[in-house]
Amino acid sequence: MRRVGALYFSSRGGVLKYHQAFLEELQHLGWTEGGNILLDVRFAAGDSNRLGVFATELVGFSPEVVVASSPLEVRAVQQQTRSIPIVFTPAVDPVSQGLVGSIRHPGGNITGCSSFEFSMGGKWVELLKEVAPNTARVAVIFNPKTAPYIEEILRSIEVAAASAVKVAAAPIHDDHEMEIVIGRLASEPGSALILPPDIFTSAKRQQIVALAAQHPVPAIYSVPSFVEVGGLLAYGPDLLDNYRRTATYVDRILKGANPAELPVEAPTKFLLVINLKTAKALGLTVPPSLLARADEVIE
Repeated sequence: MRRVGALYFSSRGGVLKYHQAFLEELQHLGWTEGGNILLDVRFAAGDSNRLGVFATELVGFSPEVVVASSPLEVRAVQQQTRSIPIVFTPAVDPVSQGLVGSIRHPGGNITGCSSFEFSMGGKWVELLKEVAPNTARVAVIFNPKTAPYIEEILRSIEVAAASAVKVAAAPIHDDHEMEIVIGRLASEPGSALILPPDIFTSAKRQQIVALAAQHPVPAIYSVPSFVEVGGLLAYGPDLLDNYRRTATYVDRILKGANPAELPVEAPTKFLLVINLKTAKALGLTVPPSLLARADEVIE
């Protein structure tokens, strides 16, 4: 029986389908929970204090590897151990965040899958312009505390926007700021929103989507879950694929691989999801060419 830990900042329900994809791929690789592997899983449900407590608890079990869903979980586990291998699932620019020494040679006890590729910024701008041609300015909404990598994302958006679209950073720290910022931005003609990867905004997706509909303002998101609750469109890496690939890291480490020599993998599969009902409510017409490229269309 081999022991593996898994730590999630989210609630069980918030990451259940991703965790299930991880388990299914583990089984495909020959690891059966309760058979030849003992899996200790903890869900912090958005509570930073519980995250630290659970990280201590998991390391106390002396697992052979710990899966940490994002850099937030990685740091919580890293405070408890510098020797037990840690595998992250979605991480934006892990080098600039200090998680690894380099993409090809992580160099420590941490490795995993990246969830951002520089060209994504360009795709967000391009897709917004396709569905909302009058877009003249985009506001990038994020929480600085949970998106420390935002400079890289902003740069990718600014490079793509060039002089055609004005780009503004719109930091928020709580629900009140979120309401004020979205309301103010929506009052400016030709405005649109970009929601890059951020565990804070992901946890607030229903409120954000409701505010975008209330004002109303077109928005593009980095994960499909926003569109599933009424968001306009999403473009980003297939996180289910990320979690499946995380299982391959665990498999290799359990078979003796050194995490310091396991390169960080960039996202390889991207999803485009469009909500036609939301587009209609915003008075937007989605071009047939865009619909043809979509991986999923919600009507």
